[in-house]
Amino acid sequence: MRVIKMNSAINQNETVRKVIDAAKNGQIFLLYDSEGREGETDLTIPAKSITPADVKWMRKDGGGLICTAIDFCASNNFGLPFMADILKEASRTNNSLKSIVEQSGDLEYDTRSSFSLWVNHRDTRTGIPDNDRSLTINKLGEAVQKTLNGEDFDFGAEFRSPGHVAILKAAEGEVNKRMGQTELSIAIAKMSGITPAMVVCEMLDDNNGKALSKDGAMDYARKHNLVFVEGKDILKAYRSWNF
Repeated sequence: MRVIKMNSAINQNETVRKVIDAAKNGQIFLLYDSEGREGETDLTIPAKSITPADVKWMRKDGGGLICTAIDFCASNNFGLPFMADILKEASRTNNSLKSIVEQSGDLEYDTRSSFSLWVNHRDTRTGIPDNDRSLTINKLGEAVQKTLNGEDFDFGAEFRSPGHVAILKAAEGEVNKRMGQTELSIAIAKMSGITPAMVVCEMLDDNNGKALSKDGAMDYARKHNLVFVEGKDILKAYRSWNF
């Protein structure tokens, strides 16, 4: 594991230190990307740590999609493509797909989405209850750990698709190439020395039909004694760590 120097941005930023401690302890924290991007805050937790109670927390207090972000190298080891690439390939024989496949310029805030497959673990029944989703997510975290440790892993032997857990594939180069919650959460995992598989769920506003505002997310964090961290601080710390 890389040793973090005392003069690094991590040691200079109390919030980054706190979020790294939260990740190491398997605790939920709040991760905000930026005003110039989605401008959204995600409830975030390590995949290997999530419990059915955490899934309930995310779906009730977050309300967005509960997704599992996976390190780029691990995703490639599993042979996981981006969903847009799957649809592009399928559109070669299905003309109806050609007009709906994600194209360059479709997203106002990014060049592409990070969606890969949606999966269920084979030990789940329907895959959607809290215990089923937490099992699938836990097993994804274990799978990432195994493949990055150099173990042979048969992804299809443990997971089936379509399912109820969306996998997000981090960009190659991570936050240096893309600064979404996918890459930011993976950067936090790597700085924390934990398995780079993280669960993210957007926080929505029950009153106006929009994403929860930054101020609203910060207020939620204060009320629930959770760490709130911004993408710009993670980016600065990660670049100091990953020199």
